[in-house]
Amino acid sequence: MIMFSHELFVSFLAVTCLFRVPRASSAACEPVRIPLCKSMPWNMTKMPNHLHHSTQANAVLAIEQFEGLLGTQCSTDLLFFLCAMYAPICTIDFQHDPIKPCKSVCERAKCGCEPVMKRYNHTWPESLACEDLPVYDRGVCISPEAIVKAEGPESTPDFPSDSHNVNCKGANNDRCKCKSVKLGLKTYLKNNYNYVIRARVKEIKSRNHDLSAIVEVKEILKSSFVNIPRDTVTLHYNSGCPCPPLTANDEYIIMGYENEERSRLLLIEGSIAQKWKDRMGRKVRRWDQVLRDQSRGNSGRSNMQRSRH
Repeated sequence: MIMFSHELFVSFLAVTCLFRVPRASSAACEPVRIPLCKSMPWNMTKMPNHLHHSTQANAVLAIEQFEGLLGTQCSTDLLFFLCAMYAPICTIDFQHDPIKPCKSVCERAKCGCEPVMKRYNHTWPESLACEDLPVYDRGVCISPEAIVKAEGPESTPDFPSDSHNVNCKGANNDRCKCKSVKLGLKTYLKNNYNYVIRARVKEIKSRNHDLSAIVEVKEILKSSFVNIPRDTVTLHYNSGCPCPPLTANDEYIIMGYENEERSRLLLIEGSIAQKWKDRMGRKVRRWDQVLRDQSRGNSGRSNMQRSRH
């Protein structure tokens, strides 16, 4: 038995395809055969999908291009979002119009993963644009938060009803474990952060399943395309887990990425937040100079190679 959170009910009553397909609709729904999507909490889909693939065989070839991005773990929502697009859930009530993923799921996946894609000169695909997807309280859509664990011996753990609860549970009902990132020159050069700030945390906010940190900027050590005022700013997490963790009223050095298109500062996989110490500011300035020297050196070598040809 699958239960649904009240606020995300979204007319998602008939998820019987998770267990069986009634005879009347057996011709419409088909078992999910896309390997990447077999871990999803639905096992029936319908073609064509939201990307207009007529068969699952075609969809498999298309979704496999995201395997490398999935391997970076840039967003806990990415796989769910991709499967909701490439292998949409098939239910009794929505056979003619398969359910789309919610706009917020797409935005969380994009916010987390587009900075990683930009490092390799790629952008978020137009075919996966978030703007055209429904908002959960104004249309029918599916999100991880909409599916909760049912009580009883036959229930299986799927997704938490509140991904921002105190335990911060993940897809396997595990507590959220933030990966520690060691702050050092090697990490700084490798991760090439868009911004580095010294800031005091005012509060951690959760709204419409989006988690953010409100901080007061004390010092700007590095910035890129997004303007950072010496004022109160919002840092956006890309999942329900507050990683890296921040504590209200404490002062941190924070290193992260940005979504230039939406003028957002992000806290995503690889971001760093450590309690502020004066020597950290001096170190970052030295490291940033090394990074700039390294970039100029690479640029000079590229120009020399082009001139030889």
